[in-house]
Amino acid sequence: MFRHVIAPVRSYTKAANELVRHRGLNSDAKILLLYVQGLPGAARDKPLGEHASDLGLLPRAYQRAKKGLTAGGFLHEWRAQDRRGRWSTSQLLSNVTLTREEAAAVRNGAPAREEGGAAEPSGAKPAVGSPRTRTAGHLPPEEEDRGKTPSHPPTEEAAADATAPGSTAPEVETAERLLLSLRHQSRDLLLGVREARGLAEAAAEWLRRGVSVAELRHALTSHLPGDGVRSAVGFLRHRLTEKLPQRPPEAGASPAGGGIVICEGPGREHTFRQVGDETRCRSCRRERAGARAESEPGGGAVVWRDHFDKVAQGLVT
Repeated sequence: MFRHVIAPVRSYTKAANELVRHRGLNSDAKILLLYVQGLPGAARDKPLGEHASDLGLLPRAYQRAKKGLTAGGFLHEWRAQDRRGRWSTSQLLSNVTLTREEAAAVRNGAPAREEGGAAEPSGAKPAVGSPRTRTAGHLPPEEEDRGKTPSHPPTEEAAADATAPGSTAPEVETAERLLLSLRHQSRDLLLGVREARGLAEAAAEWLRRGVSVAELRHALTSHLPGDGVRSAVGFLRHRLTEKLPQRPPEAGASPAGGGIVICEGPGREHTFRQVGDETRCRSCRRERAGARAESEPGGGAVVWRDHFDKVAQGLVT
């Protein structure tokens, strides 16, 4: 495929590659997000549905686009009731994925970190449908991308924990880095540092049971739900718990049912798996029981007529 691109010099909107390639958003959702992102400030002060109408989206197409934006963490809504009992809806549309807590912080005027420093919060409260300014493709401090440089922790607190002597087992550190890198397999598995740290011990148990890092990654990212993952933390915690492999037997431990011992029966020396305090194998026990039955009065194989005669005579019961 050939490509010819002329970069515009004015009146254009930047879009992160991860947004353009996002599989959870259809084309209507991406166009709607970019359309709102490129509007001047005064034109943003109306509900998202009106912007969709301006684009020519039908109600059903708008609902599908809105569902995808909400599921991906790009659109957040809050309903509130004023003193007169009237309800109103506030919307926040972001060009990067935000958790519910991060979206609430931005709505309340928290500054967004910019390249080279921190941006000052605006004085006015965000209007309905008005997005906050954020650098495309840049995440908050706790969500910094660690996939490209997994040895560099995203926060000073994480660095202090990692460098503290004896603070974290090697398996836990490896598991935490793995959990944070799952976002590159699927955006639905995006975790924050605290969330990954909370699941690291459960993931480390897999490594202790002989599962490789690649096998653990496959177990967590394969066969994802077709309708997406609603909660990355809940989904991963369920898989780590429900699919935990059995612990391999320790070296030198006896298998279930007893160890291998030498049979005390006649014939050539042979072994069997002991159950309880048995000293003979099953074959030797059968031969011994048969010989004992033949030696007892009334023992041995008899036909049914002889058996009834002996019963009538009181010889056997």
